[in-house]
Amino acid sequence: MSTRIGLLVDRVLRRALPGRCAFCLAPALAERPWCQACFEGLPWNLPACPLCGEPQPEAWRGRTCGACLRQPPAFVRTRAPLRYSDEIAWLVRRFKFQASPRAGTVLLALLETALSEEATAWPEALVPVPLHARRARGRGFDQAEWLAARLARRLGVPLLRGRRLHDTPSQRGLDRHERRSNLRGGFRMQDSLPARVALLDDVMTTGATLEALARACLAAGAEEVEAWAVARTPLGEI
Repeated sequence: MSTRIGLLVDRVLRRALPGRCAFCLAPALAERPWCQACFEGLPWNLPACPLCGEPQPEAWRGRTCGACLRQPPAFVRTRAPLRYSDEIAWLVRRFKFQASPRAGTVLLALLETALSEEATAWPEALVPVPLHARRARGRGFDQAEWLAARLARRLGVPLLRGRRLHDTPSQRGLDRHERRSNLRGGFRMQDSLPARVALLDDVMTTGATLEALARACLAAGAEEVEAWAVARTPLGEI
């Protein structure tokens, strides 16, 4: 019921408030669902570790974090332009748990705006983080698939799918090492892959899920893998 109500509210807002900022309802920038003030005030993930996207203090700008120095991830870089907090956390929850197309559209637009031309030209395929079939049926909505399908069309690259082999329990409360152990060997790709593949999820927490999927992609023929997410959770908030 809450999902249907959320979808109805989104449709009403789109018709009643065209050209309005999704955050404050002020007039939006041309062809953007936000105003300049709200855009600048979003929790941008700067600076961040270039490998895992972990938010870093200003003094560490451009430097690899200690965790990645000790154990480099299977992906070569992370592109997660926002931090999972404040307005972005609110949008993600509406998108993931209420299937809000308005929230999903704003999140996708933010990701596209933040990605450079070099970044969008890099992948030869996009792979969304898959839900287990049982969880997908229960939720009735796969947020990573929704984002990746639209972004793949806009980038002109194929959307390739993996399969989650185990319906793993919630990762909440687990540290980075425990999450990696929980997901080891948890994915398999359904197709052989091109050399450069970008993985896509809505939120990157510790990176354990994307790490496991990256390893499956390398086993399926990819030579380099990037991890893309709309937002990254700061380590202290996991």
